[in-house]
Amino acid sequence: MTKLSVNINKIATLRNSRGGNNPDVVKAAIDAQEFGADGVTVHPRPDERHIRYADVRAIKPVITTEFNIEGNPRERSFVDLVLDVRPHQVTLVPDELGQLTSDHGWDTRRHHDYLRDIIGVFKKAGIRVSIFVDPAIDMVEGAADTGTDRIELYTEAYARGYASDREAAVAPYRAAAKRAAELGLGINAGHDLDLQNLAFLKQHLPQLDEVSIGHALIADALYLGFENTIQLYKRQLA
Repeated sequence: MTKLSVNINKIATLRNSRGGNNPDVVKAAIDAQEFGADGVTVHPRPDERHIRYADVRAIKPVITTEFNIEGNPRERSFVDLVLDVRPHQVTLVPDELGQLTSDHGWDTRRHHDYLRDIIGVFKKAGIRVSIFVDPAIDMVEGAADTGTDRIELYTEAYARGYASDREAAVAPYRAAAKRAAELGLGINAGHDLDLQNLAFLKQHLPQLDEVSIGHALIADALYLGFENTIQLYKRQLA
């Protein structure tokens, strides 16, 4: 079964635009799980423009499913936060400072030594590690050499190509997932997945362990309701 982890960053963005605590991100985490999500994802950034470090600490006690924290481990404050909170999974993303959203995976060959060392730090603390990669066989094989538990396939290219030629769009992901499974890696996916393209990706990636979805899901929830939207996304993964 492929799990759905709901990224609640955009709920924090809405709260921060007005100040105060409405909507409440802790309640959003509770509700997401009660409405059927298999996990909660947050991606704190140094400028705290959406999820704040304090939010991450406040959310951890209410997690009854799985907690996934995404971020750039080159930020010492992020490493300290993860080691303090100890989520079920940390997803390492090579974001630049001030980057609007994630837009590329790790070069797992170039950054092999660094990734191996930082992955070891998190695994020693009992935290499952996933690293963000593009759907390239060489990058998948490089990821396996770092000692990571999982990869997260960066799916923007798939989502962009889905409307024009979905078979061509999914092909590199299918090949990357196949190679990852051969190497014993768990497989996650995320970025720009939505109600239109999710089922097709799942159909072609039977090895998929988890998807992390935020922007599209929260946008759909404005029209369809939070509980109904989570159930609709889960049906795409069934």
